[in-house]
Amino acid sequence: MTEPNPNRRTFLAAAAGTTLAGGAAATVASMGPNDTVRAAVLGVNGRGSTHIDGFMGTKGVKVAVLCDPDSRVLAGKAKAFESRYGYAPETETDLRKVFERKDVDVVSVATPNHWHSLATIWACQAGKDVYVEKPGSHNLFEGRKMVEAAKKYARVVQHGVQLRSSEAVREAVDHLRSGLIGQVYLARGLVFRNRPSIGHAKDPDTAPKELNWDVWQGPAQERAFSKRYVHYNWHWHWEYGNGDVGNQGVHETDMCLWGLGLESLPSEIVAMGGKFLFDDDKETPEVLSSSYLFPAQKKMIEFEVRPWATNTEGGAGVGNIFYGSEGYLVIKGYNHYESFGKDGRPGPKRTDGDPVAKHFANFIDAVRGRDASILHAPVETAHTSSGLAHLGNIAYRLGRKLKFDPSSETFPGDNEANAMLTRQYRKPYVVPEKV
Repeated sequence: MTEPNPNRRTFLAAAAGTTLAGGAAATVASMGPNDTVRAAVLGVNGRGSTHIDGFMGTKGVKVAVLCDPDSRVLAGKAKAFESRYGYAPETETDLRKVFERKDVDVVSVATPNHWHSLATIWACQAGKDVYVEKPGSHNLFEGRKMVEAAKKYARVVQHGVQLRSSEAVREAVDHLRSGLIGQVYLARGLVFRNRPSIGHAKDPDTAPKELNWDVWQGPAQERAFSKRYVHYNWHWHWEYGNGDVGNQGVHETDMCLWGLGLESLPSEIVAMGGKFLFDDDKETPEVLSSSYLFPAQKKMIEFEVRPWATNTEGGAGVGNIFYGSEGYLVIKGYNHYESFGKDGRPGPKRTDGDPVAKHFANFIDAVRGRDASILHAPVETAHTSSGLAHLGNIAYRLGRKLKFDPSSETFPGDNEANAMLTRQYRKPYVVPEKV
């Protein structure tokens, strides 16, 4: 399964913010069941390990390339890969070189959040299909551009919210649709995760020689290197991450929208919270409560992030609760649900296995068939589920209730809020207005 790629000159023009000359790379024909899909994993520290295992556990897929701007991390992961799977993958430290390769069919994006959309857009322009880790975007503008790129270049883009491939959770959604708990009017998303203090790091510091700090920063504004960001705690800094509502929380924002049958963003948003426990380097709030109103649909979402020891609610600490006129339904984690009538009497419930392998298999099935319609987590849902988190963060950072127009995806007459729908990009790592 090899597709034509743009040459280096054309690709670098795209990387600078222009479109590919002559439009998208040609869409591949359907593949035979014995053809090997060659994959590249972008970002191998943390979630990248799951992506490697997901691809290698899917029939007919071979991980051909590992890519990471930290050559030390990359070498260690490549060595572990060879020990486990019996062959050595090729390695790259710059993801742009991966997109140029004709021997790569699909890429998975397991980079920090600020790279997710641009990496997806560049991959689509280069004729690759994409599995992108949650959140699909770092801000609302680039999420929409990601959707546009997938459509323009006819690429298959799967969002890494694996609960959508759980048979138990899919059954739960069927129950919500069929009226098991009556008229469903409210969904709650819960993220109760232990997030300890990250302390204080010296800033500025010197980037280790093994790390290409320029590539790591990518679309973000240039900053001096600091250990407060690399390799995990970037989640709690606005320039790179989105806090826990935009980290773990995107699984649950997605579940809220999916369970309520909502395909657009809300019209009103309020949020409040703060840092109450730790004196540390985090910029994002430890505690966040946000509410999202969909008046036309007569539905609402409430979302809660807590950082430390807490109780579960309905038995869920990370999950969702749906409320209806005849009862409620609880999603626990990624593969379990329970339901209760309005008298509290238990109803249907189910648990199945870890859905990660099914999620990767679903992606590869769509790639082979050139059929994005069979994806469990298509690119549009990546935009809306990530977008819900972004809107809550904007309301929190501005400290006021926001009115939002879902059709234009803007805040009418609110320049201050609209400015937070995007960011300043650093050349050549620019998310283009026209993909």
